[in-house]
Amino acid sequence: MSINIVPVLTKSDLKKFIKSQWLFYKDDPNFVPPIIADRMKLLNREKNPFFQHAQAQEFLAYRDNKIVGRISAIVNDNHNLTHNDKVGFFGFFESIDDQDVANALFDTAAKWLKDKGMNAIRGPIDLSMNDEIGLLIEGFDSPPVIMMKYNPPYYIKLIQNYGFQEVMLLYAYRLLMKNYASEKMLRMQDIIRQRYGITIENLDFKDRKKLRADIQTIKDIYNSAWEKNWGFVKATEAEFDYIVDDLIQIADPNLVLIAKVKGKVAGFALALPDINQVLIHNKNGSLLGAAFHLLTKKNRITRVRIITLGVLEEYRKTGVDAVLYYEIAERGRKRGMNEGEASWILSTNEMMNKALTSTMNGEIYKKYMIYEKQIDY
Repeated sequence: MSINIVPVLTKSDLKKFIKSQWLFYKDDPNFVPPIIADRMKLLNREKNPFFQHAQAQEFLAYRDNKIVGRISAIVNDNHNLTHNDKVGFFGFFESIDDQDVANALFDTAAKWLKDKGMNAIRGPIDLSMNDEIGLLIEGFDSPPVIMMKYNPPYYIKLIQNYGFQEVMLLYAYRLLMKNYASEKMLRMQDIIRQRYGITIENLDFKDRKKLRADIQTIKDIYNSAWEKNWGFVKATEAEFDYIVDDLIQIADPNLVLIAKVKGKVAGFALALPDINQVLIHNKNGSLLGAAFHLLTKKNRITRVRIITLGVLEEYRKTGVDAVLYYEIAERGRKRGMNEGEASWILSTNEMMNKALTSTMNGEIYKKYMIYEKQIDY
């Protein structure tokens, strides 16, 4: 039977595109349904400032009038300006276990990107490096934490058989609160803090004026500390505000930390309660259902995700990163969290990987891959 690839053109099409994800995870106990309203907002060209410098096209694959796959093709102008290349992206990929379906989706995305002047296709990235990225290649035995991807194992062969090459490996570390602080870390704490005059402050959501100033500080550190990272693109003012507005709805202010060295801002860390432990019960992805489950099952949240931690370059040899990791873990432990995940970490980030293994007793328990292929037709 022939495969028909149809572009998503209307709001109704977009909702069908989003809800089609359920078709591929019917019997998967580790699937965490996304909140449909959140996905609609993410892909809304008027509401998401990402689209002020980017464009995308979603596609649905049909066979015998049934949806058998989906994909989005994405051009991020700011990425190409930053890295001086012509790389397009694919995201939101789902497919039945059929290479012909996957090939048709990749062909369609690659052609759309080629028509936009791109010479390579990279992914999965939904939509940018600030969103959910990478294909899960190890660690299929547990659900994903908040804002991390999950997919069936057979997606690996679908992507590799199309000719994609591995370009970047990402790690997710499991941290157990009962032994997160190695003897080395405990010895280091007081010495480092006293030697460099390190102090830690957390956000205060009640003091709106200070909160705005702290968020501006975090944005400046974010755009500076990650500037040399692979694939990094600075967030625009509008994008950063958009991200903050979303995260502040679920963030614990005691887990958003700013580090100072002798009174000068040196770095920050952000950890989020893993609300996926609750949202996994929200089977239909409704916003009302999500609110109900978060209200009635919040005591089931026993894990945090350290989503980002950055230190300005001039302070990277002071041990500020170790102090931030320690503070996040200690504060999480006091809030009844027995586990943490630090993700995602570039496999090439030697300093961060060393800190997580040698000082935090971290264990790599999930791996994600980003792939790339030249567009040669």
